Amino acid sequence: MTEPKTFYRKLDFLLNKIGHAKTGKDFLFLIVKELENTFAQDLNIGRGRIYEEEENDFVLISPKENFKNMKITSSISKDSEPVEALIKTKSYIFDNPSFSIDPAINFNRKEYSIPAAFTIRGTENFWIIIFELRSGWIREEIEFCFNAVRSAINSKLYSEAVKNEMEQAGLIQQSLLPTAAPVIPGYQVSGFSQPAEVVGGDLYDYFKFDDTSFGFCIGDASGHGIPAALLVRDVVTGLRMGLEKEMKTVYTLKKLNRVINKSVYSSLFVSLFYADLEVGGNLFYVNAGHPLPFLVSGKEVTELKSTGLVFGALPEVSIHQTYIYIKPGSVLVLYSDGIIERQNRHKEEYGLERLKEVVIKNQKKNAAEILNEIFNSAKKFGNSNKWEDDATVIVIKREELAVTKEK
Repeated sequence: MTEPKTFYRKLDFLLNKIGHAKTGKDFLFLIVKELENTFAQDLNIGRGRIYEEEENDFVLISPKENFKNMKITSSISKDSEPVEALIKTKSYIFDNPSFSIDPAINFNRKEYSIPAAFTIRGTENFWIIIFELRSGWIREEIEFCFNAVRSAINSKLYSEAVKNEMEQAGLIQQSLLPTAAPVIPGYQVSGFSQPAEVVGGDLYDYFKFDDTSFGFCIGDASGHGIPAALLVRDVVTGLRMGLEKEMKTVYTLKKLNRVINKSVYSSLFVSLFYADLEVGGNLFYVNAGHPLPFLVSGKEVTELKSTGLVFGALPEVSIHQTYIYIKPGSVLVLYSDGIIERQNRHKEEYGLERLKEVVIKNQKKNAAEILNEIFNSAKKFGNSNKWEDDATVIVIKREELAVTKEK
């Protein structure tokens, strides 16, 4: 019997190696070889081989060559009773010669030898790992080791698959964000979104209708991860398809709300601020439950109040459009709660007042510089730690009117 302390140390080392390994084409081969090298003497195992599911059989993929002085079974039927028993239990020691996953093992060697196997299931592939057990093996040790390794490999393959899916979703979501701010005569526009995870739940977008007006929005989907990202995708796509200059904004947004409410992610909801801005300074907006944007003009700060409920929570919502005027030199700031709820080491939140102070202090700078000042301030407040929530900001500054000197 293996000395327990040594056994667990070796197993812990192997499991850590699995956790840090790269899941490339040789991943499974290397882990099986490492398992055999580590425990050949302790568990009395040897001649490890890998079979991969292909249609109605499990086909040998490693090793390709025969072991010395013996032939390897090249395929095993999926419909055989031993395979069915293995799939059901996930690991199995075939110590009954009349019920063996590979009868050739029992008769290929002069000394005692029986098969022991466990299964590995990836997102797209299914494998059977078979070892030969020689005299001196102990059931509890074999089962404990095989099940621990099996679980570690399955977990690694699953986590890598999820990571890859998340990365792909992140790329898709990033492609939905605007690559550049629109060029609007008399205005500076700058926006940025910092996701807390690979995929985020914040959104922002611009809609340029002509040289006299343009639209913009900011939103925040509830939850995190892929469900929130998919909801963001639906909202952005819906707005891009539905908004036109001559379309009534409230009608379009109510229709979008019904679509969100009926979706498979109806347990989620999204706050949304949408506005149409005329170059003359008239801003017509709808605020469906989003944190209040604010307009800075000198020391005067005006908040843009909510005009309706968040989208998706109910099939029908009561929302209305309202109006504000943006004077030359004023700065409009839209943000998500990831900015104002960012915490320092004392669990104190950055807060709306700090955000307003940064904008008031820097309002003479251009929109891009104000945006950078906001993120730098919030990042520093949070001790440069990882963002706990998605953080998005749009800054729109109306330029000062040129003063014409009389001759």
